Amino acid sequence: MFVGIDAPEFNLPLARRLKEAGVRTVQYVSPQVWAWRQGRVRTIGASCDLVLCLLPFETEFYRDHGVPAVFVGHPLADQIPLRVDREGARRALGLEPGGLLIALLPGSRIGEVARLAAPFAGAAARIAARRPEAQFLAPMASAAARESFVKQIAQVPGVPAIRVLEGEAQRALAAANGAIVASGTATLETLLSGRPMVVAYRVSAPTAFLLRTLKLVKVRYFSQPNLLAGRRLVPEFFQEQVQGAALGDALLQELEDGDHVRELLDAFADIHRNLRCAGAARAAEAILACAGRSGGPGLLVERAAGT
Repeated sequence: MFVGIDAPEFNLPLARRLKEAGVRTVQYVSPQVWAWRQGRVRTIGASCDLVLCLLPFETEFYRDHGVPAVFVGHPLADQIPLRVDREGARRALGLEPGGLLIALLPGSRIGEVARLAAPFAGAAARIAARRPEAQFLAPMASAAARESFVKQIAQVPGVPAIRVLEGEAQRALAAANGAIVASGTATLETLLSGRPMVVAYRVSAPTAFLLRTLKLVKVRYFSQPNLLAGRRLVPEFFQEQVQGAALGDALLQELEDGDHVRELLDAFADIHRNLRCAGAARAAEAILACAGRSGGPGLLVERAAGT
């Protein structure tokens, strides 16, 4: 038996060859085929006997296309507690317990950071102009991301002090009152941390042109909170909408509406509980059940980026 973990570009071609040779195959973590280039589902179906999904709505998509799939929960939902300790996180970061603290998460890929650093810094400037007491944290996924971020924000006029962290994304979110976040897994981390957010998605100009012209994107929302809720929970900004003033104003509007924040956190908590279902154990059970239909030893392969 073969189990591929994430990395569909590596795992799916290998899984297809193995499946054609009579080996049962499982893909753990679905590609975002439901969002764009949906025709890829045929390749997944030809490659996999079972897809293990981290998000509950993914199984419906696979069912509609005749591909066996099981929702197993998300490991981040098990990892992050239902109630995070803001004061403890601030102490760990050497911060005072009170005051407005904003986390800036411009992504992990260098190109993504390069496109979002300046508008995120502009948002910080906008917030600081209205709330001078505000402080800002920016956790970086790598030294290269940090270098790119620092270089970009140095060119933004009026940017306030932004404390750049090495990693520490979950601790920064736990400490923060709200966040400005690049679209991706960080939006789920922010939701699970129970923090209001504004989400930004900016790609290269040619990519944006193709996405719009060919209508490759098939979903109404792109942020995970909105996808999971099936409605607009958090503001989303795409491409030319990603401007510092717009992002900063949107986050302040979110934070200053107490009733909205309470409703938002209730919705976040419901999603957290739905995703928190001992995902590793559930995935193992699904794999064993699939293996039991074929017998024989299993093969677990994980392909890391760049290896």
